[in-house]
Amino acid sequence: MSNQTPEQQAATAAHQALIEQLDMHSIHKSFRSPSWRPNQRRNKNIKTILGDATRKEASSSIVATPLPQDNSGAATPAAQGDNDDGLSTSGTSTPAVPSANGAANGGESNLQPNLAQASRSLSKLVLEKSLNGRTNNASGGGLAAAGAAGSGMSSSAPSATYTNIESAPSLAHSRRYCDVTGLPAPYLDPKTRMRYHNSEVFAMIRSLPPGVAEQFLEARGAHTVLK
Repeated sequence: MSNQTPEQQAATAAHQALIEQLDMHSIHKSFRSPSWRPNQRRNKNIKTILGDATRKEASSSIVATPLPQDNSGAATPAAQGDNDDGLSTSGTSTPAVPSANGAANGGESNLQPNLAQASRSLSKLVLEKSLNGRTNNASGGGLAAAGAAGSGMSSSAPSATYTNIESAPSLAHSRRYCDVTGLPAPYLDPKTRMRYHNSEVFAMIRSLPPGVAEQFLEARGAHTVLK
């Protein structure tokens, strides 16, 4: 049983009647088609679309570049040595090129460049070179680094950039410094977009001739580049 008084029940009923009166969904909409149903197909997000496009491109490249079907022995690489992994550039693993007479007698050659296999080989070669460079740097220590710096040789390991995981952007708050004095700059001039430390530097900034403020911004890398 409800514990509400008759006055409360009447107020609740009046409130519910007002809600039903103001309800827009109960109004008949003549512009809507009664046979329309929402689409049951779910939209793909950008990650799924990029993954499908990558897989489709990889499969199409493999299908478009089939392996050579020449069984004459001309497409067979030479015997590899113990230290040859098929990635050497010495020429020992390069297939023989058919001569002009052989091509004329046997018809048009069916040899086609296998781009997918070449790409995988190149990626493997770059990865092995990078890993070897890192191993040498780690095992050599400071002596190896000093010897490389003295001889002018650069490390083969990839440098840390914003595109690899070794140099992820910092989550710490960036500090702002004055463009003129180099001191901490809590202020920003809205006219020249230069950062300044105190009122004296601000007065000096406002007295700069045209074009000088842009040179200060260029030193910080915040200048405007017109293309």
